[in-house]
Amino acid sequence: MQSSVITELFLPFSLAVIMFGMGLSLRIEDFKRILIYPKAVGIGLLNQLILLPLIAFGIAKAFQLPPELAVGLMILAVCPGGATSNLITHLAKGDSALSITLTACSSVITVFTIPFLVNYSIAHFIPGGEAKQLEVVGTVVSVLFITLIPVALGMITLAKAPRLAEKWDQPFRKISIVFFVVIVGAAILKEKENLVQYFIEAGPASLALNLSTLALSFAMAKWTGLPFRQGLTIAIESGIQNGTLGITIAATLLVNSVMSIPSAIYSLLMFGTAALVILWGNKVASASKAST
Repeated sequence: MQSSVITELFLPFSLAVIMFGMGLSLRIEDFKRILIYPKAVGIGLLNQLILLPLIAFGIAKAFQLPPELAVGLMILAVCPGGATSNLITHLAKGDSALSITLTACSSVITVFTIPFLVNYSIAHFIPGGEAKQLEVVGTVVSVLFITLIPVALGMITLAKAPRLAEKWDQPFRKISIVFFVVIVGAAILKEKENLVQYFIEAGPASLALNLSTLALSFAMAKWTGLPFRQGLTIAIESGIQNGTLGITIAATLLVNSVMSIPSAIYSLLMFGTAALVILWGNKVASASKAST
C-alpha cells in the first residue's frame, strides 16, 4: 500500500478521535484499581500481553499462513483491547470497572511492546528482509500521538469539564463507530481483488484466534478462582482487540495493506462471537438473580 492521504492522515486522525472518545470515560481511579483487583488485573494483563501473542504465533504456524498475513495476525495480537471491549463487557453484565482498568493499563504498556514484537514477527515470518520493519523510537512516538495522548486529553476533559465530557460522550461514540466501519471497509476494499482468497486464508485463523483466546482466558480466570463476572471480563478484554490500531500500524507505519487484512477480518468476526458472549453473560446473570 503506497502512502496516501488516507494512510498518512485519515487513519491516524480517525484512531486519535476514537481514543479521545475512550478517554472521555476514563479517570485516574481506573488505573488505581490495579491495587484493588491485583489478581484479576494481573491475570487479565498476562492473558492479553503474553498469552494472546503466543496463541497468535501458534495459529499462524499451524494454519501455515502466508508470511504477510502471519505478520498481520501478530500485529493484531500485540495491540491492546479497544473501547469496544468496555461496551461489550457492559452489555454482557461483566465487571465494567475491571474492563476499563485492563483497557487503560494495556494501552499504556503496548505502546512500548508493539515495535519489538512486530519486528520480531517480521524477522521470523519474512526473514529475507523484503518487508519494512518498524522504527522503534518513531513507532513509540507515533503510537503515543494516536493513542495515549488523545486518551489523556479525553481524561483531562472529563476531569476539568465533566459536563462537557458528558455532552461529548455520545457524539464521539457515534463518530467512533462510523470511523471504525470506514477503516475496516477501506482495508478490505484496498485488497478487493484478492479479498476472497484472503478470507479463505486468514478468516479461519482469525476466528480461531478469537475463539481460543476467549475460551482460554476464561478458563484461566476460572482456574485461578476468579468470580464469573471477572472471568467473563478478562475473556472479553483478551478476545476483543483494537482492530483499528492494527490496521493503522499495517497500513500507515508499515505501508502494507495485506498485513492489515487479518485485523479487518477479525474486527468483523469478533462482533459475531461478542453477541454470543453477551447472550451468555445475560443468561448467567438472570439465572443468578433468579436463584437469590
